[in-house]
Amino acid sequence: MRRVSKIAAAGVVSAALALTATACGSSSTSSGSGKDKGVGMAYDVGGRGDHSFNDSAARGMDKADKEFKLGTKELTASNGETESDREQRLDSLAAAGYNPVVAVGFTYGDAVTAIAKKYPKTTFGLVDSVVDAPNVDSMVFATEQSSYLAGVAAALKSKTGKVGFIGGVHNTLIGTFDAGFAQGVKDTKPSVTVTRQYLYETDTKGFNDPTSAQGKAQGMLDSGVDVIYTAAGLSGDGSIQAVAAKSGAWAIGVDSDQYQDPALAKYKNSILTSAIKNVDVAVYDLIKSVKDGKPKTGTNSYTLANGGVSVSTSGGFISDIQAQLDAAKQKIVSKAITVSSTP
Repeated sequence: MRRVSKIAAAGVVSAALALTATACGSSSTSSGSGKDKGVGMAYDVGGRGDHSFNDSAARGMDKADKEFKLGTKELTASNGETESDREQRLDSLAAAGYNPVVAVGFTYGDAVTAIAKKYPKTTFGLVDSVVDAPNVDSMVFATEQSSYLAGVAAALKSKTGKVGFIGGVHNTLIGTFDAGFAQGVKDTKPSVTVTRQYLYETDTKGFNDPTSAQGKAQGMLDSGVDVIYTAAGLSGDGSIQAVAAKSGAWAIGVDSDQYQDPALAKYKNSILTSAIKNVDVAVYDLIKSVKDGKPKTGTNSYTLANGGVSVSTSGGFISDIQAQLDAAKQKIVSKAITVSSTP
């Protein structure tokens, strides 16, 4: 999860998941033929296998690869890296002939600005941030809107009248999730209290630290919170695990439909819904546009109105409140409700 603007805890889940997170510079490659090697993907921390944000981007690339028989190369950010590291990652993909090069996450904003200028014939995709350049597709998502619906669900399903939000990093982007969720709760049931906590202030490790999220979630549960929405990438696995151990508590997933994720199958009956960000759709659309010779560029927004964001219905746990959710969605789409993007 990540717009300069818009946009398994240890020992149990993380032991298996740690193997899925690749270090800076690592990659998996399938060789394509022809001048363009295919798609270059630069993931945020956590990489493929985070069961959330990065995995959504990966699904879009996988669909395109299967359909168009493209070559791919994947590189993943590491905790604590520098701006130079991000630039080098994008530079290496563009220099090797991958086109498009997709940067997954707002932290790549400055790097895309620099490297896109260097490779004007390569199309770059940037998720959750905006770069005004002729060869950049800036993909931004109205995460506050899907988070609002998550807040509606939380307010209606809470039995204690206490719900919680956990953010990976205390920044502008994660603030959109926080703001939408809190507004959805308050608009639905003003008596319900929202506890909000962040794993880190600025360190992107917040998207790759399930142990910290598990601890935050446990603290909330101990205080009577019975629905927890976590926007923290791979860290969210720790939160889900803590919730699953508490009878009667619900977790709300993020970015991907986490109920459907095989790695979280043992916890799925505790996942009320997920606030989905269809990064896969945006990534697929970009790849197809490049293949068709009409590269998609400019700022492209994905909202409730165009299906770019949504909430999942997997498990049937929100079936009894679907009418309220549909009504709230319609009010947002019709602009009867304006959802704030700042807490």
